[in-house]
Amino acid sequence: MTAPRLAIHDRMVELADTTRCRLLAALERQELTVGELAQALQLPQSTVSRHLRILADQEWVSSRAEGVSRWYRRHPLLDADTLSLWELVRGAMANTPAALQDAARIDAVLASRRRSSQAFFATASAEWDTLRTELFGARADLLAACALLSPQWVVGDLGCGTGALTAALAPHVQHVHAIDASPAMLTAASARLAPHANVTVTEGALEALPLNDGVLDVAVMMLVMHHVTDPVRALREVHRVLRPGGRLLVTDMRPHANERYREQMGHVWLGFDEATLRGWMREAGFEHPRYVPLAMDPQAHGPALFSCTAVAMPRAAMVLAYTMDPVT
Repeated sequence: MTAPRLAIHDRMVELADTTRCRLLAALERQELTVGELAQALQLPQSTVSRHLRILADQEWVSSRAEGVSRWYRRHPLLDADTLSLWELVRGAMANTPAALQDAARIDAVLASRRRSSQAFFATASAEWDTLRTELFGARADLLAACALLSPQWVVGDLGCGTGALTAALAPHVQHVHAIDASPAMLTAASARLAPHANVTVTEGALEALPLNDGVLDVAVMMLVMHHVTDPVRALREVHRVLRPGGRLLVTDMRPHANERYREQMGHVWLGFDEATLRGWMREAGFEHPRYVPLAMDPQAHGPALFSCTAVAMPRAAMVLAYTMDPVT
């Protein structure tokens, strides 16, 4: 009586062909197209396509479409028996002259890929910033950097304006409180932020924030402090709503002499220097201020900007700091 055929026997049939084994070995190393496989294994594309179809039907390989190309790789989820069989076959062919030649030609294919990329950048480097902006927008790098934020953070966008910054932060954090004193700005912000369920839009002044004590992990004052009559009072209020150890980011203008901003846009302050801002932050309960001048955008016509970060001290630490160093 003939013994029943085992499933592993069918898998042996698929690996009985040398070409299919070479294709699998190549696709285990690198995801490749039919054309690249034909070049590396020095086979007609029709032959490569025929054997790939067999391997794909039996789930030895998987593929994905990208543009007009289809990319193949060895299937990542082979069962234990199938994987053991392949490892046995791969080990037997690993050091054969054909396998070594295939590996060398695959390296050459990959090197050709890199050369194509390098050739593009060699000719496009002068226009790369412009090209990247045209393709992805001027803020693509900064928007991507928001992913460094903790998804557990609660953030306050204080003086949120029309909500542009809140919209950038919201996908990456637990919640954003968008607060502004202008009803007109908040109307625009509400429309922009409607798709974000983790945003609260609230009217409120920086000197009397509509938030409970210690609810924020991070507070941001983006181009708003120059409108504030009493910056120290506003910073104290921000300190109140930050948890101990919470972080503050202030971005605003460096000192300038453009008096027109007072008349045209209601600016109270013509920028802030580092020493003044450090003193105000310390008076309001912040430590470790870090003032960094920002590079000028060639397309911008306004004053140069800075960013300044600081950490909210616990109230007990504030008292101790003032006791030990009442002058500075």
